[in-house]
Amino acid sequence: MAKIPQSFIDQLLSRVDIVDVIDRRVPLTRKGKEFQARCPFHDEKTPSFTVSPAKQFYHCFGCGAHGTAIGFLMAYANLGFIEAVEELADAAGLKMPAAGARDIRYEKESASLLEIVDEANRWYQKQLRGESAKSAIAYLKGRGLDGRTAANFGVGYAPDGWDNLLRALGSDDNRRQQLLKAGLIARRDKGGQDSTAQSGGKSNGKSNGGYYDRFRARVMFPIEDYRGRVVGFGGRIIGDGEPKYLNSPETPLFHKGAELYGLHRARRAIGKAGHSIVVEGYMDVVSLAQFGIDNAVATLGTATT
Repeated sequence: MAKIPQSFIDQLLSRVDIVDVIDRRVPLTRKGKEFQARCPFHDEKTPSFTVSPAKQFYHCFGCGAHGTAIGFLMAYANLGFIEAVEELADAAGLKMPAAGARDIRYEKESASLLEIVDEANRWYQKQLRGESAKSAIAYLKGRGLDGRTAANFGVGYAPDGWDNLLRALGSDDNRRQQLLKAGLIARRDKGGQDSTAQSGGKSNGKSNGGYYDRFRARVMFPIEDYRGRVVGFGGRIIGDGEPKYLNSPETPLFHKGAELYGLHRARRAIGKAGHSIVVEGYMDVVSLAQFGIDNAVATLGTATT
């Protein structure tokens, strides 16, 4: 994204209330014309963290931390400047300034893809509660994962069969094209065979409209971007078959070399600990979180150098 104009920053800060921004993350108590809390940036027993609604500014008399709503999000959630501005703008209902027509088209396409990926995420989660998910539940329990942690990470299930998701969400050609662009379905090759190497799924008939579900008979782990939006998936096959783990392909939303599984959830813990723990896979991140280790992230099948 191009440099954000100062006029937009000024408009954004005039639209957001720093008290509301901070109170949703650190509960504040009114004291006179200002608000107070124990500082989230250092350990203290007596509150010295003050938020001024008149000045739209925060200041800690203990550690010296201070700034605007943007600065608070950067420090509290370990976000970059643009990321913090985007999060505040989204909450305030403001559109980020676009550099030109190409950016506007990209934003519209991204919004459409995010919507259908979110639908798929909710559909996968619903399938994990269905009768066909017994093997997936058994796998998760066998790995020591409890239901609360699975739900917290949005773990789902892609049922066996060629076109379950396709039939559920691909009601017309436009939606099928969105599913295709989002990497949720794939096109059958001319020979009528899969164009993706994946075994383990049983056919329930011919694929709908020349497409088939990319993920079949897999436990599904939604992959979130830095704003917590689901942009892709990782699927672990149930039973025999290759590949054991399958990620979403490269899409306008998802670039596996630019993402780390669990980063959105781990940001604050990483900032507090001053380091991250990089592990191999989704289950490692989820299992560590279950035992209170929240600063772990995983690479997505890319080499770490």
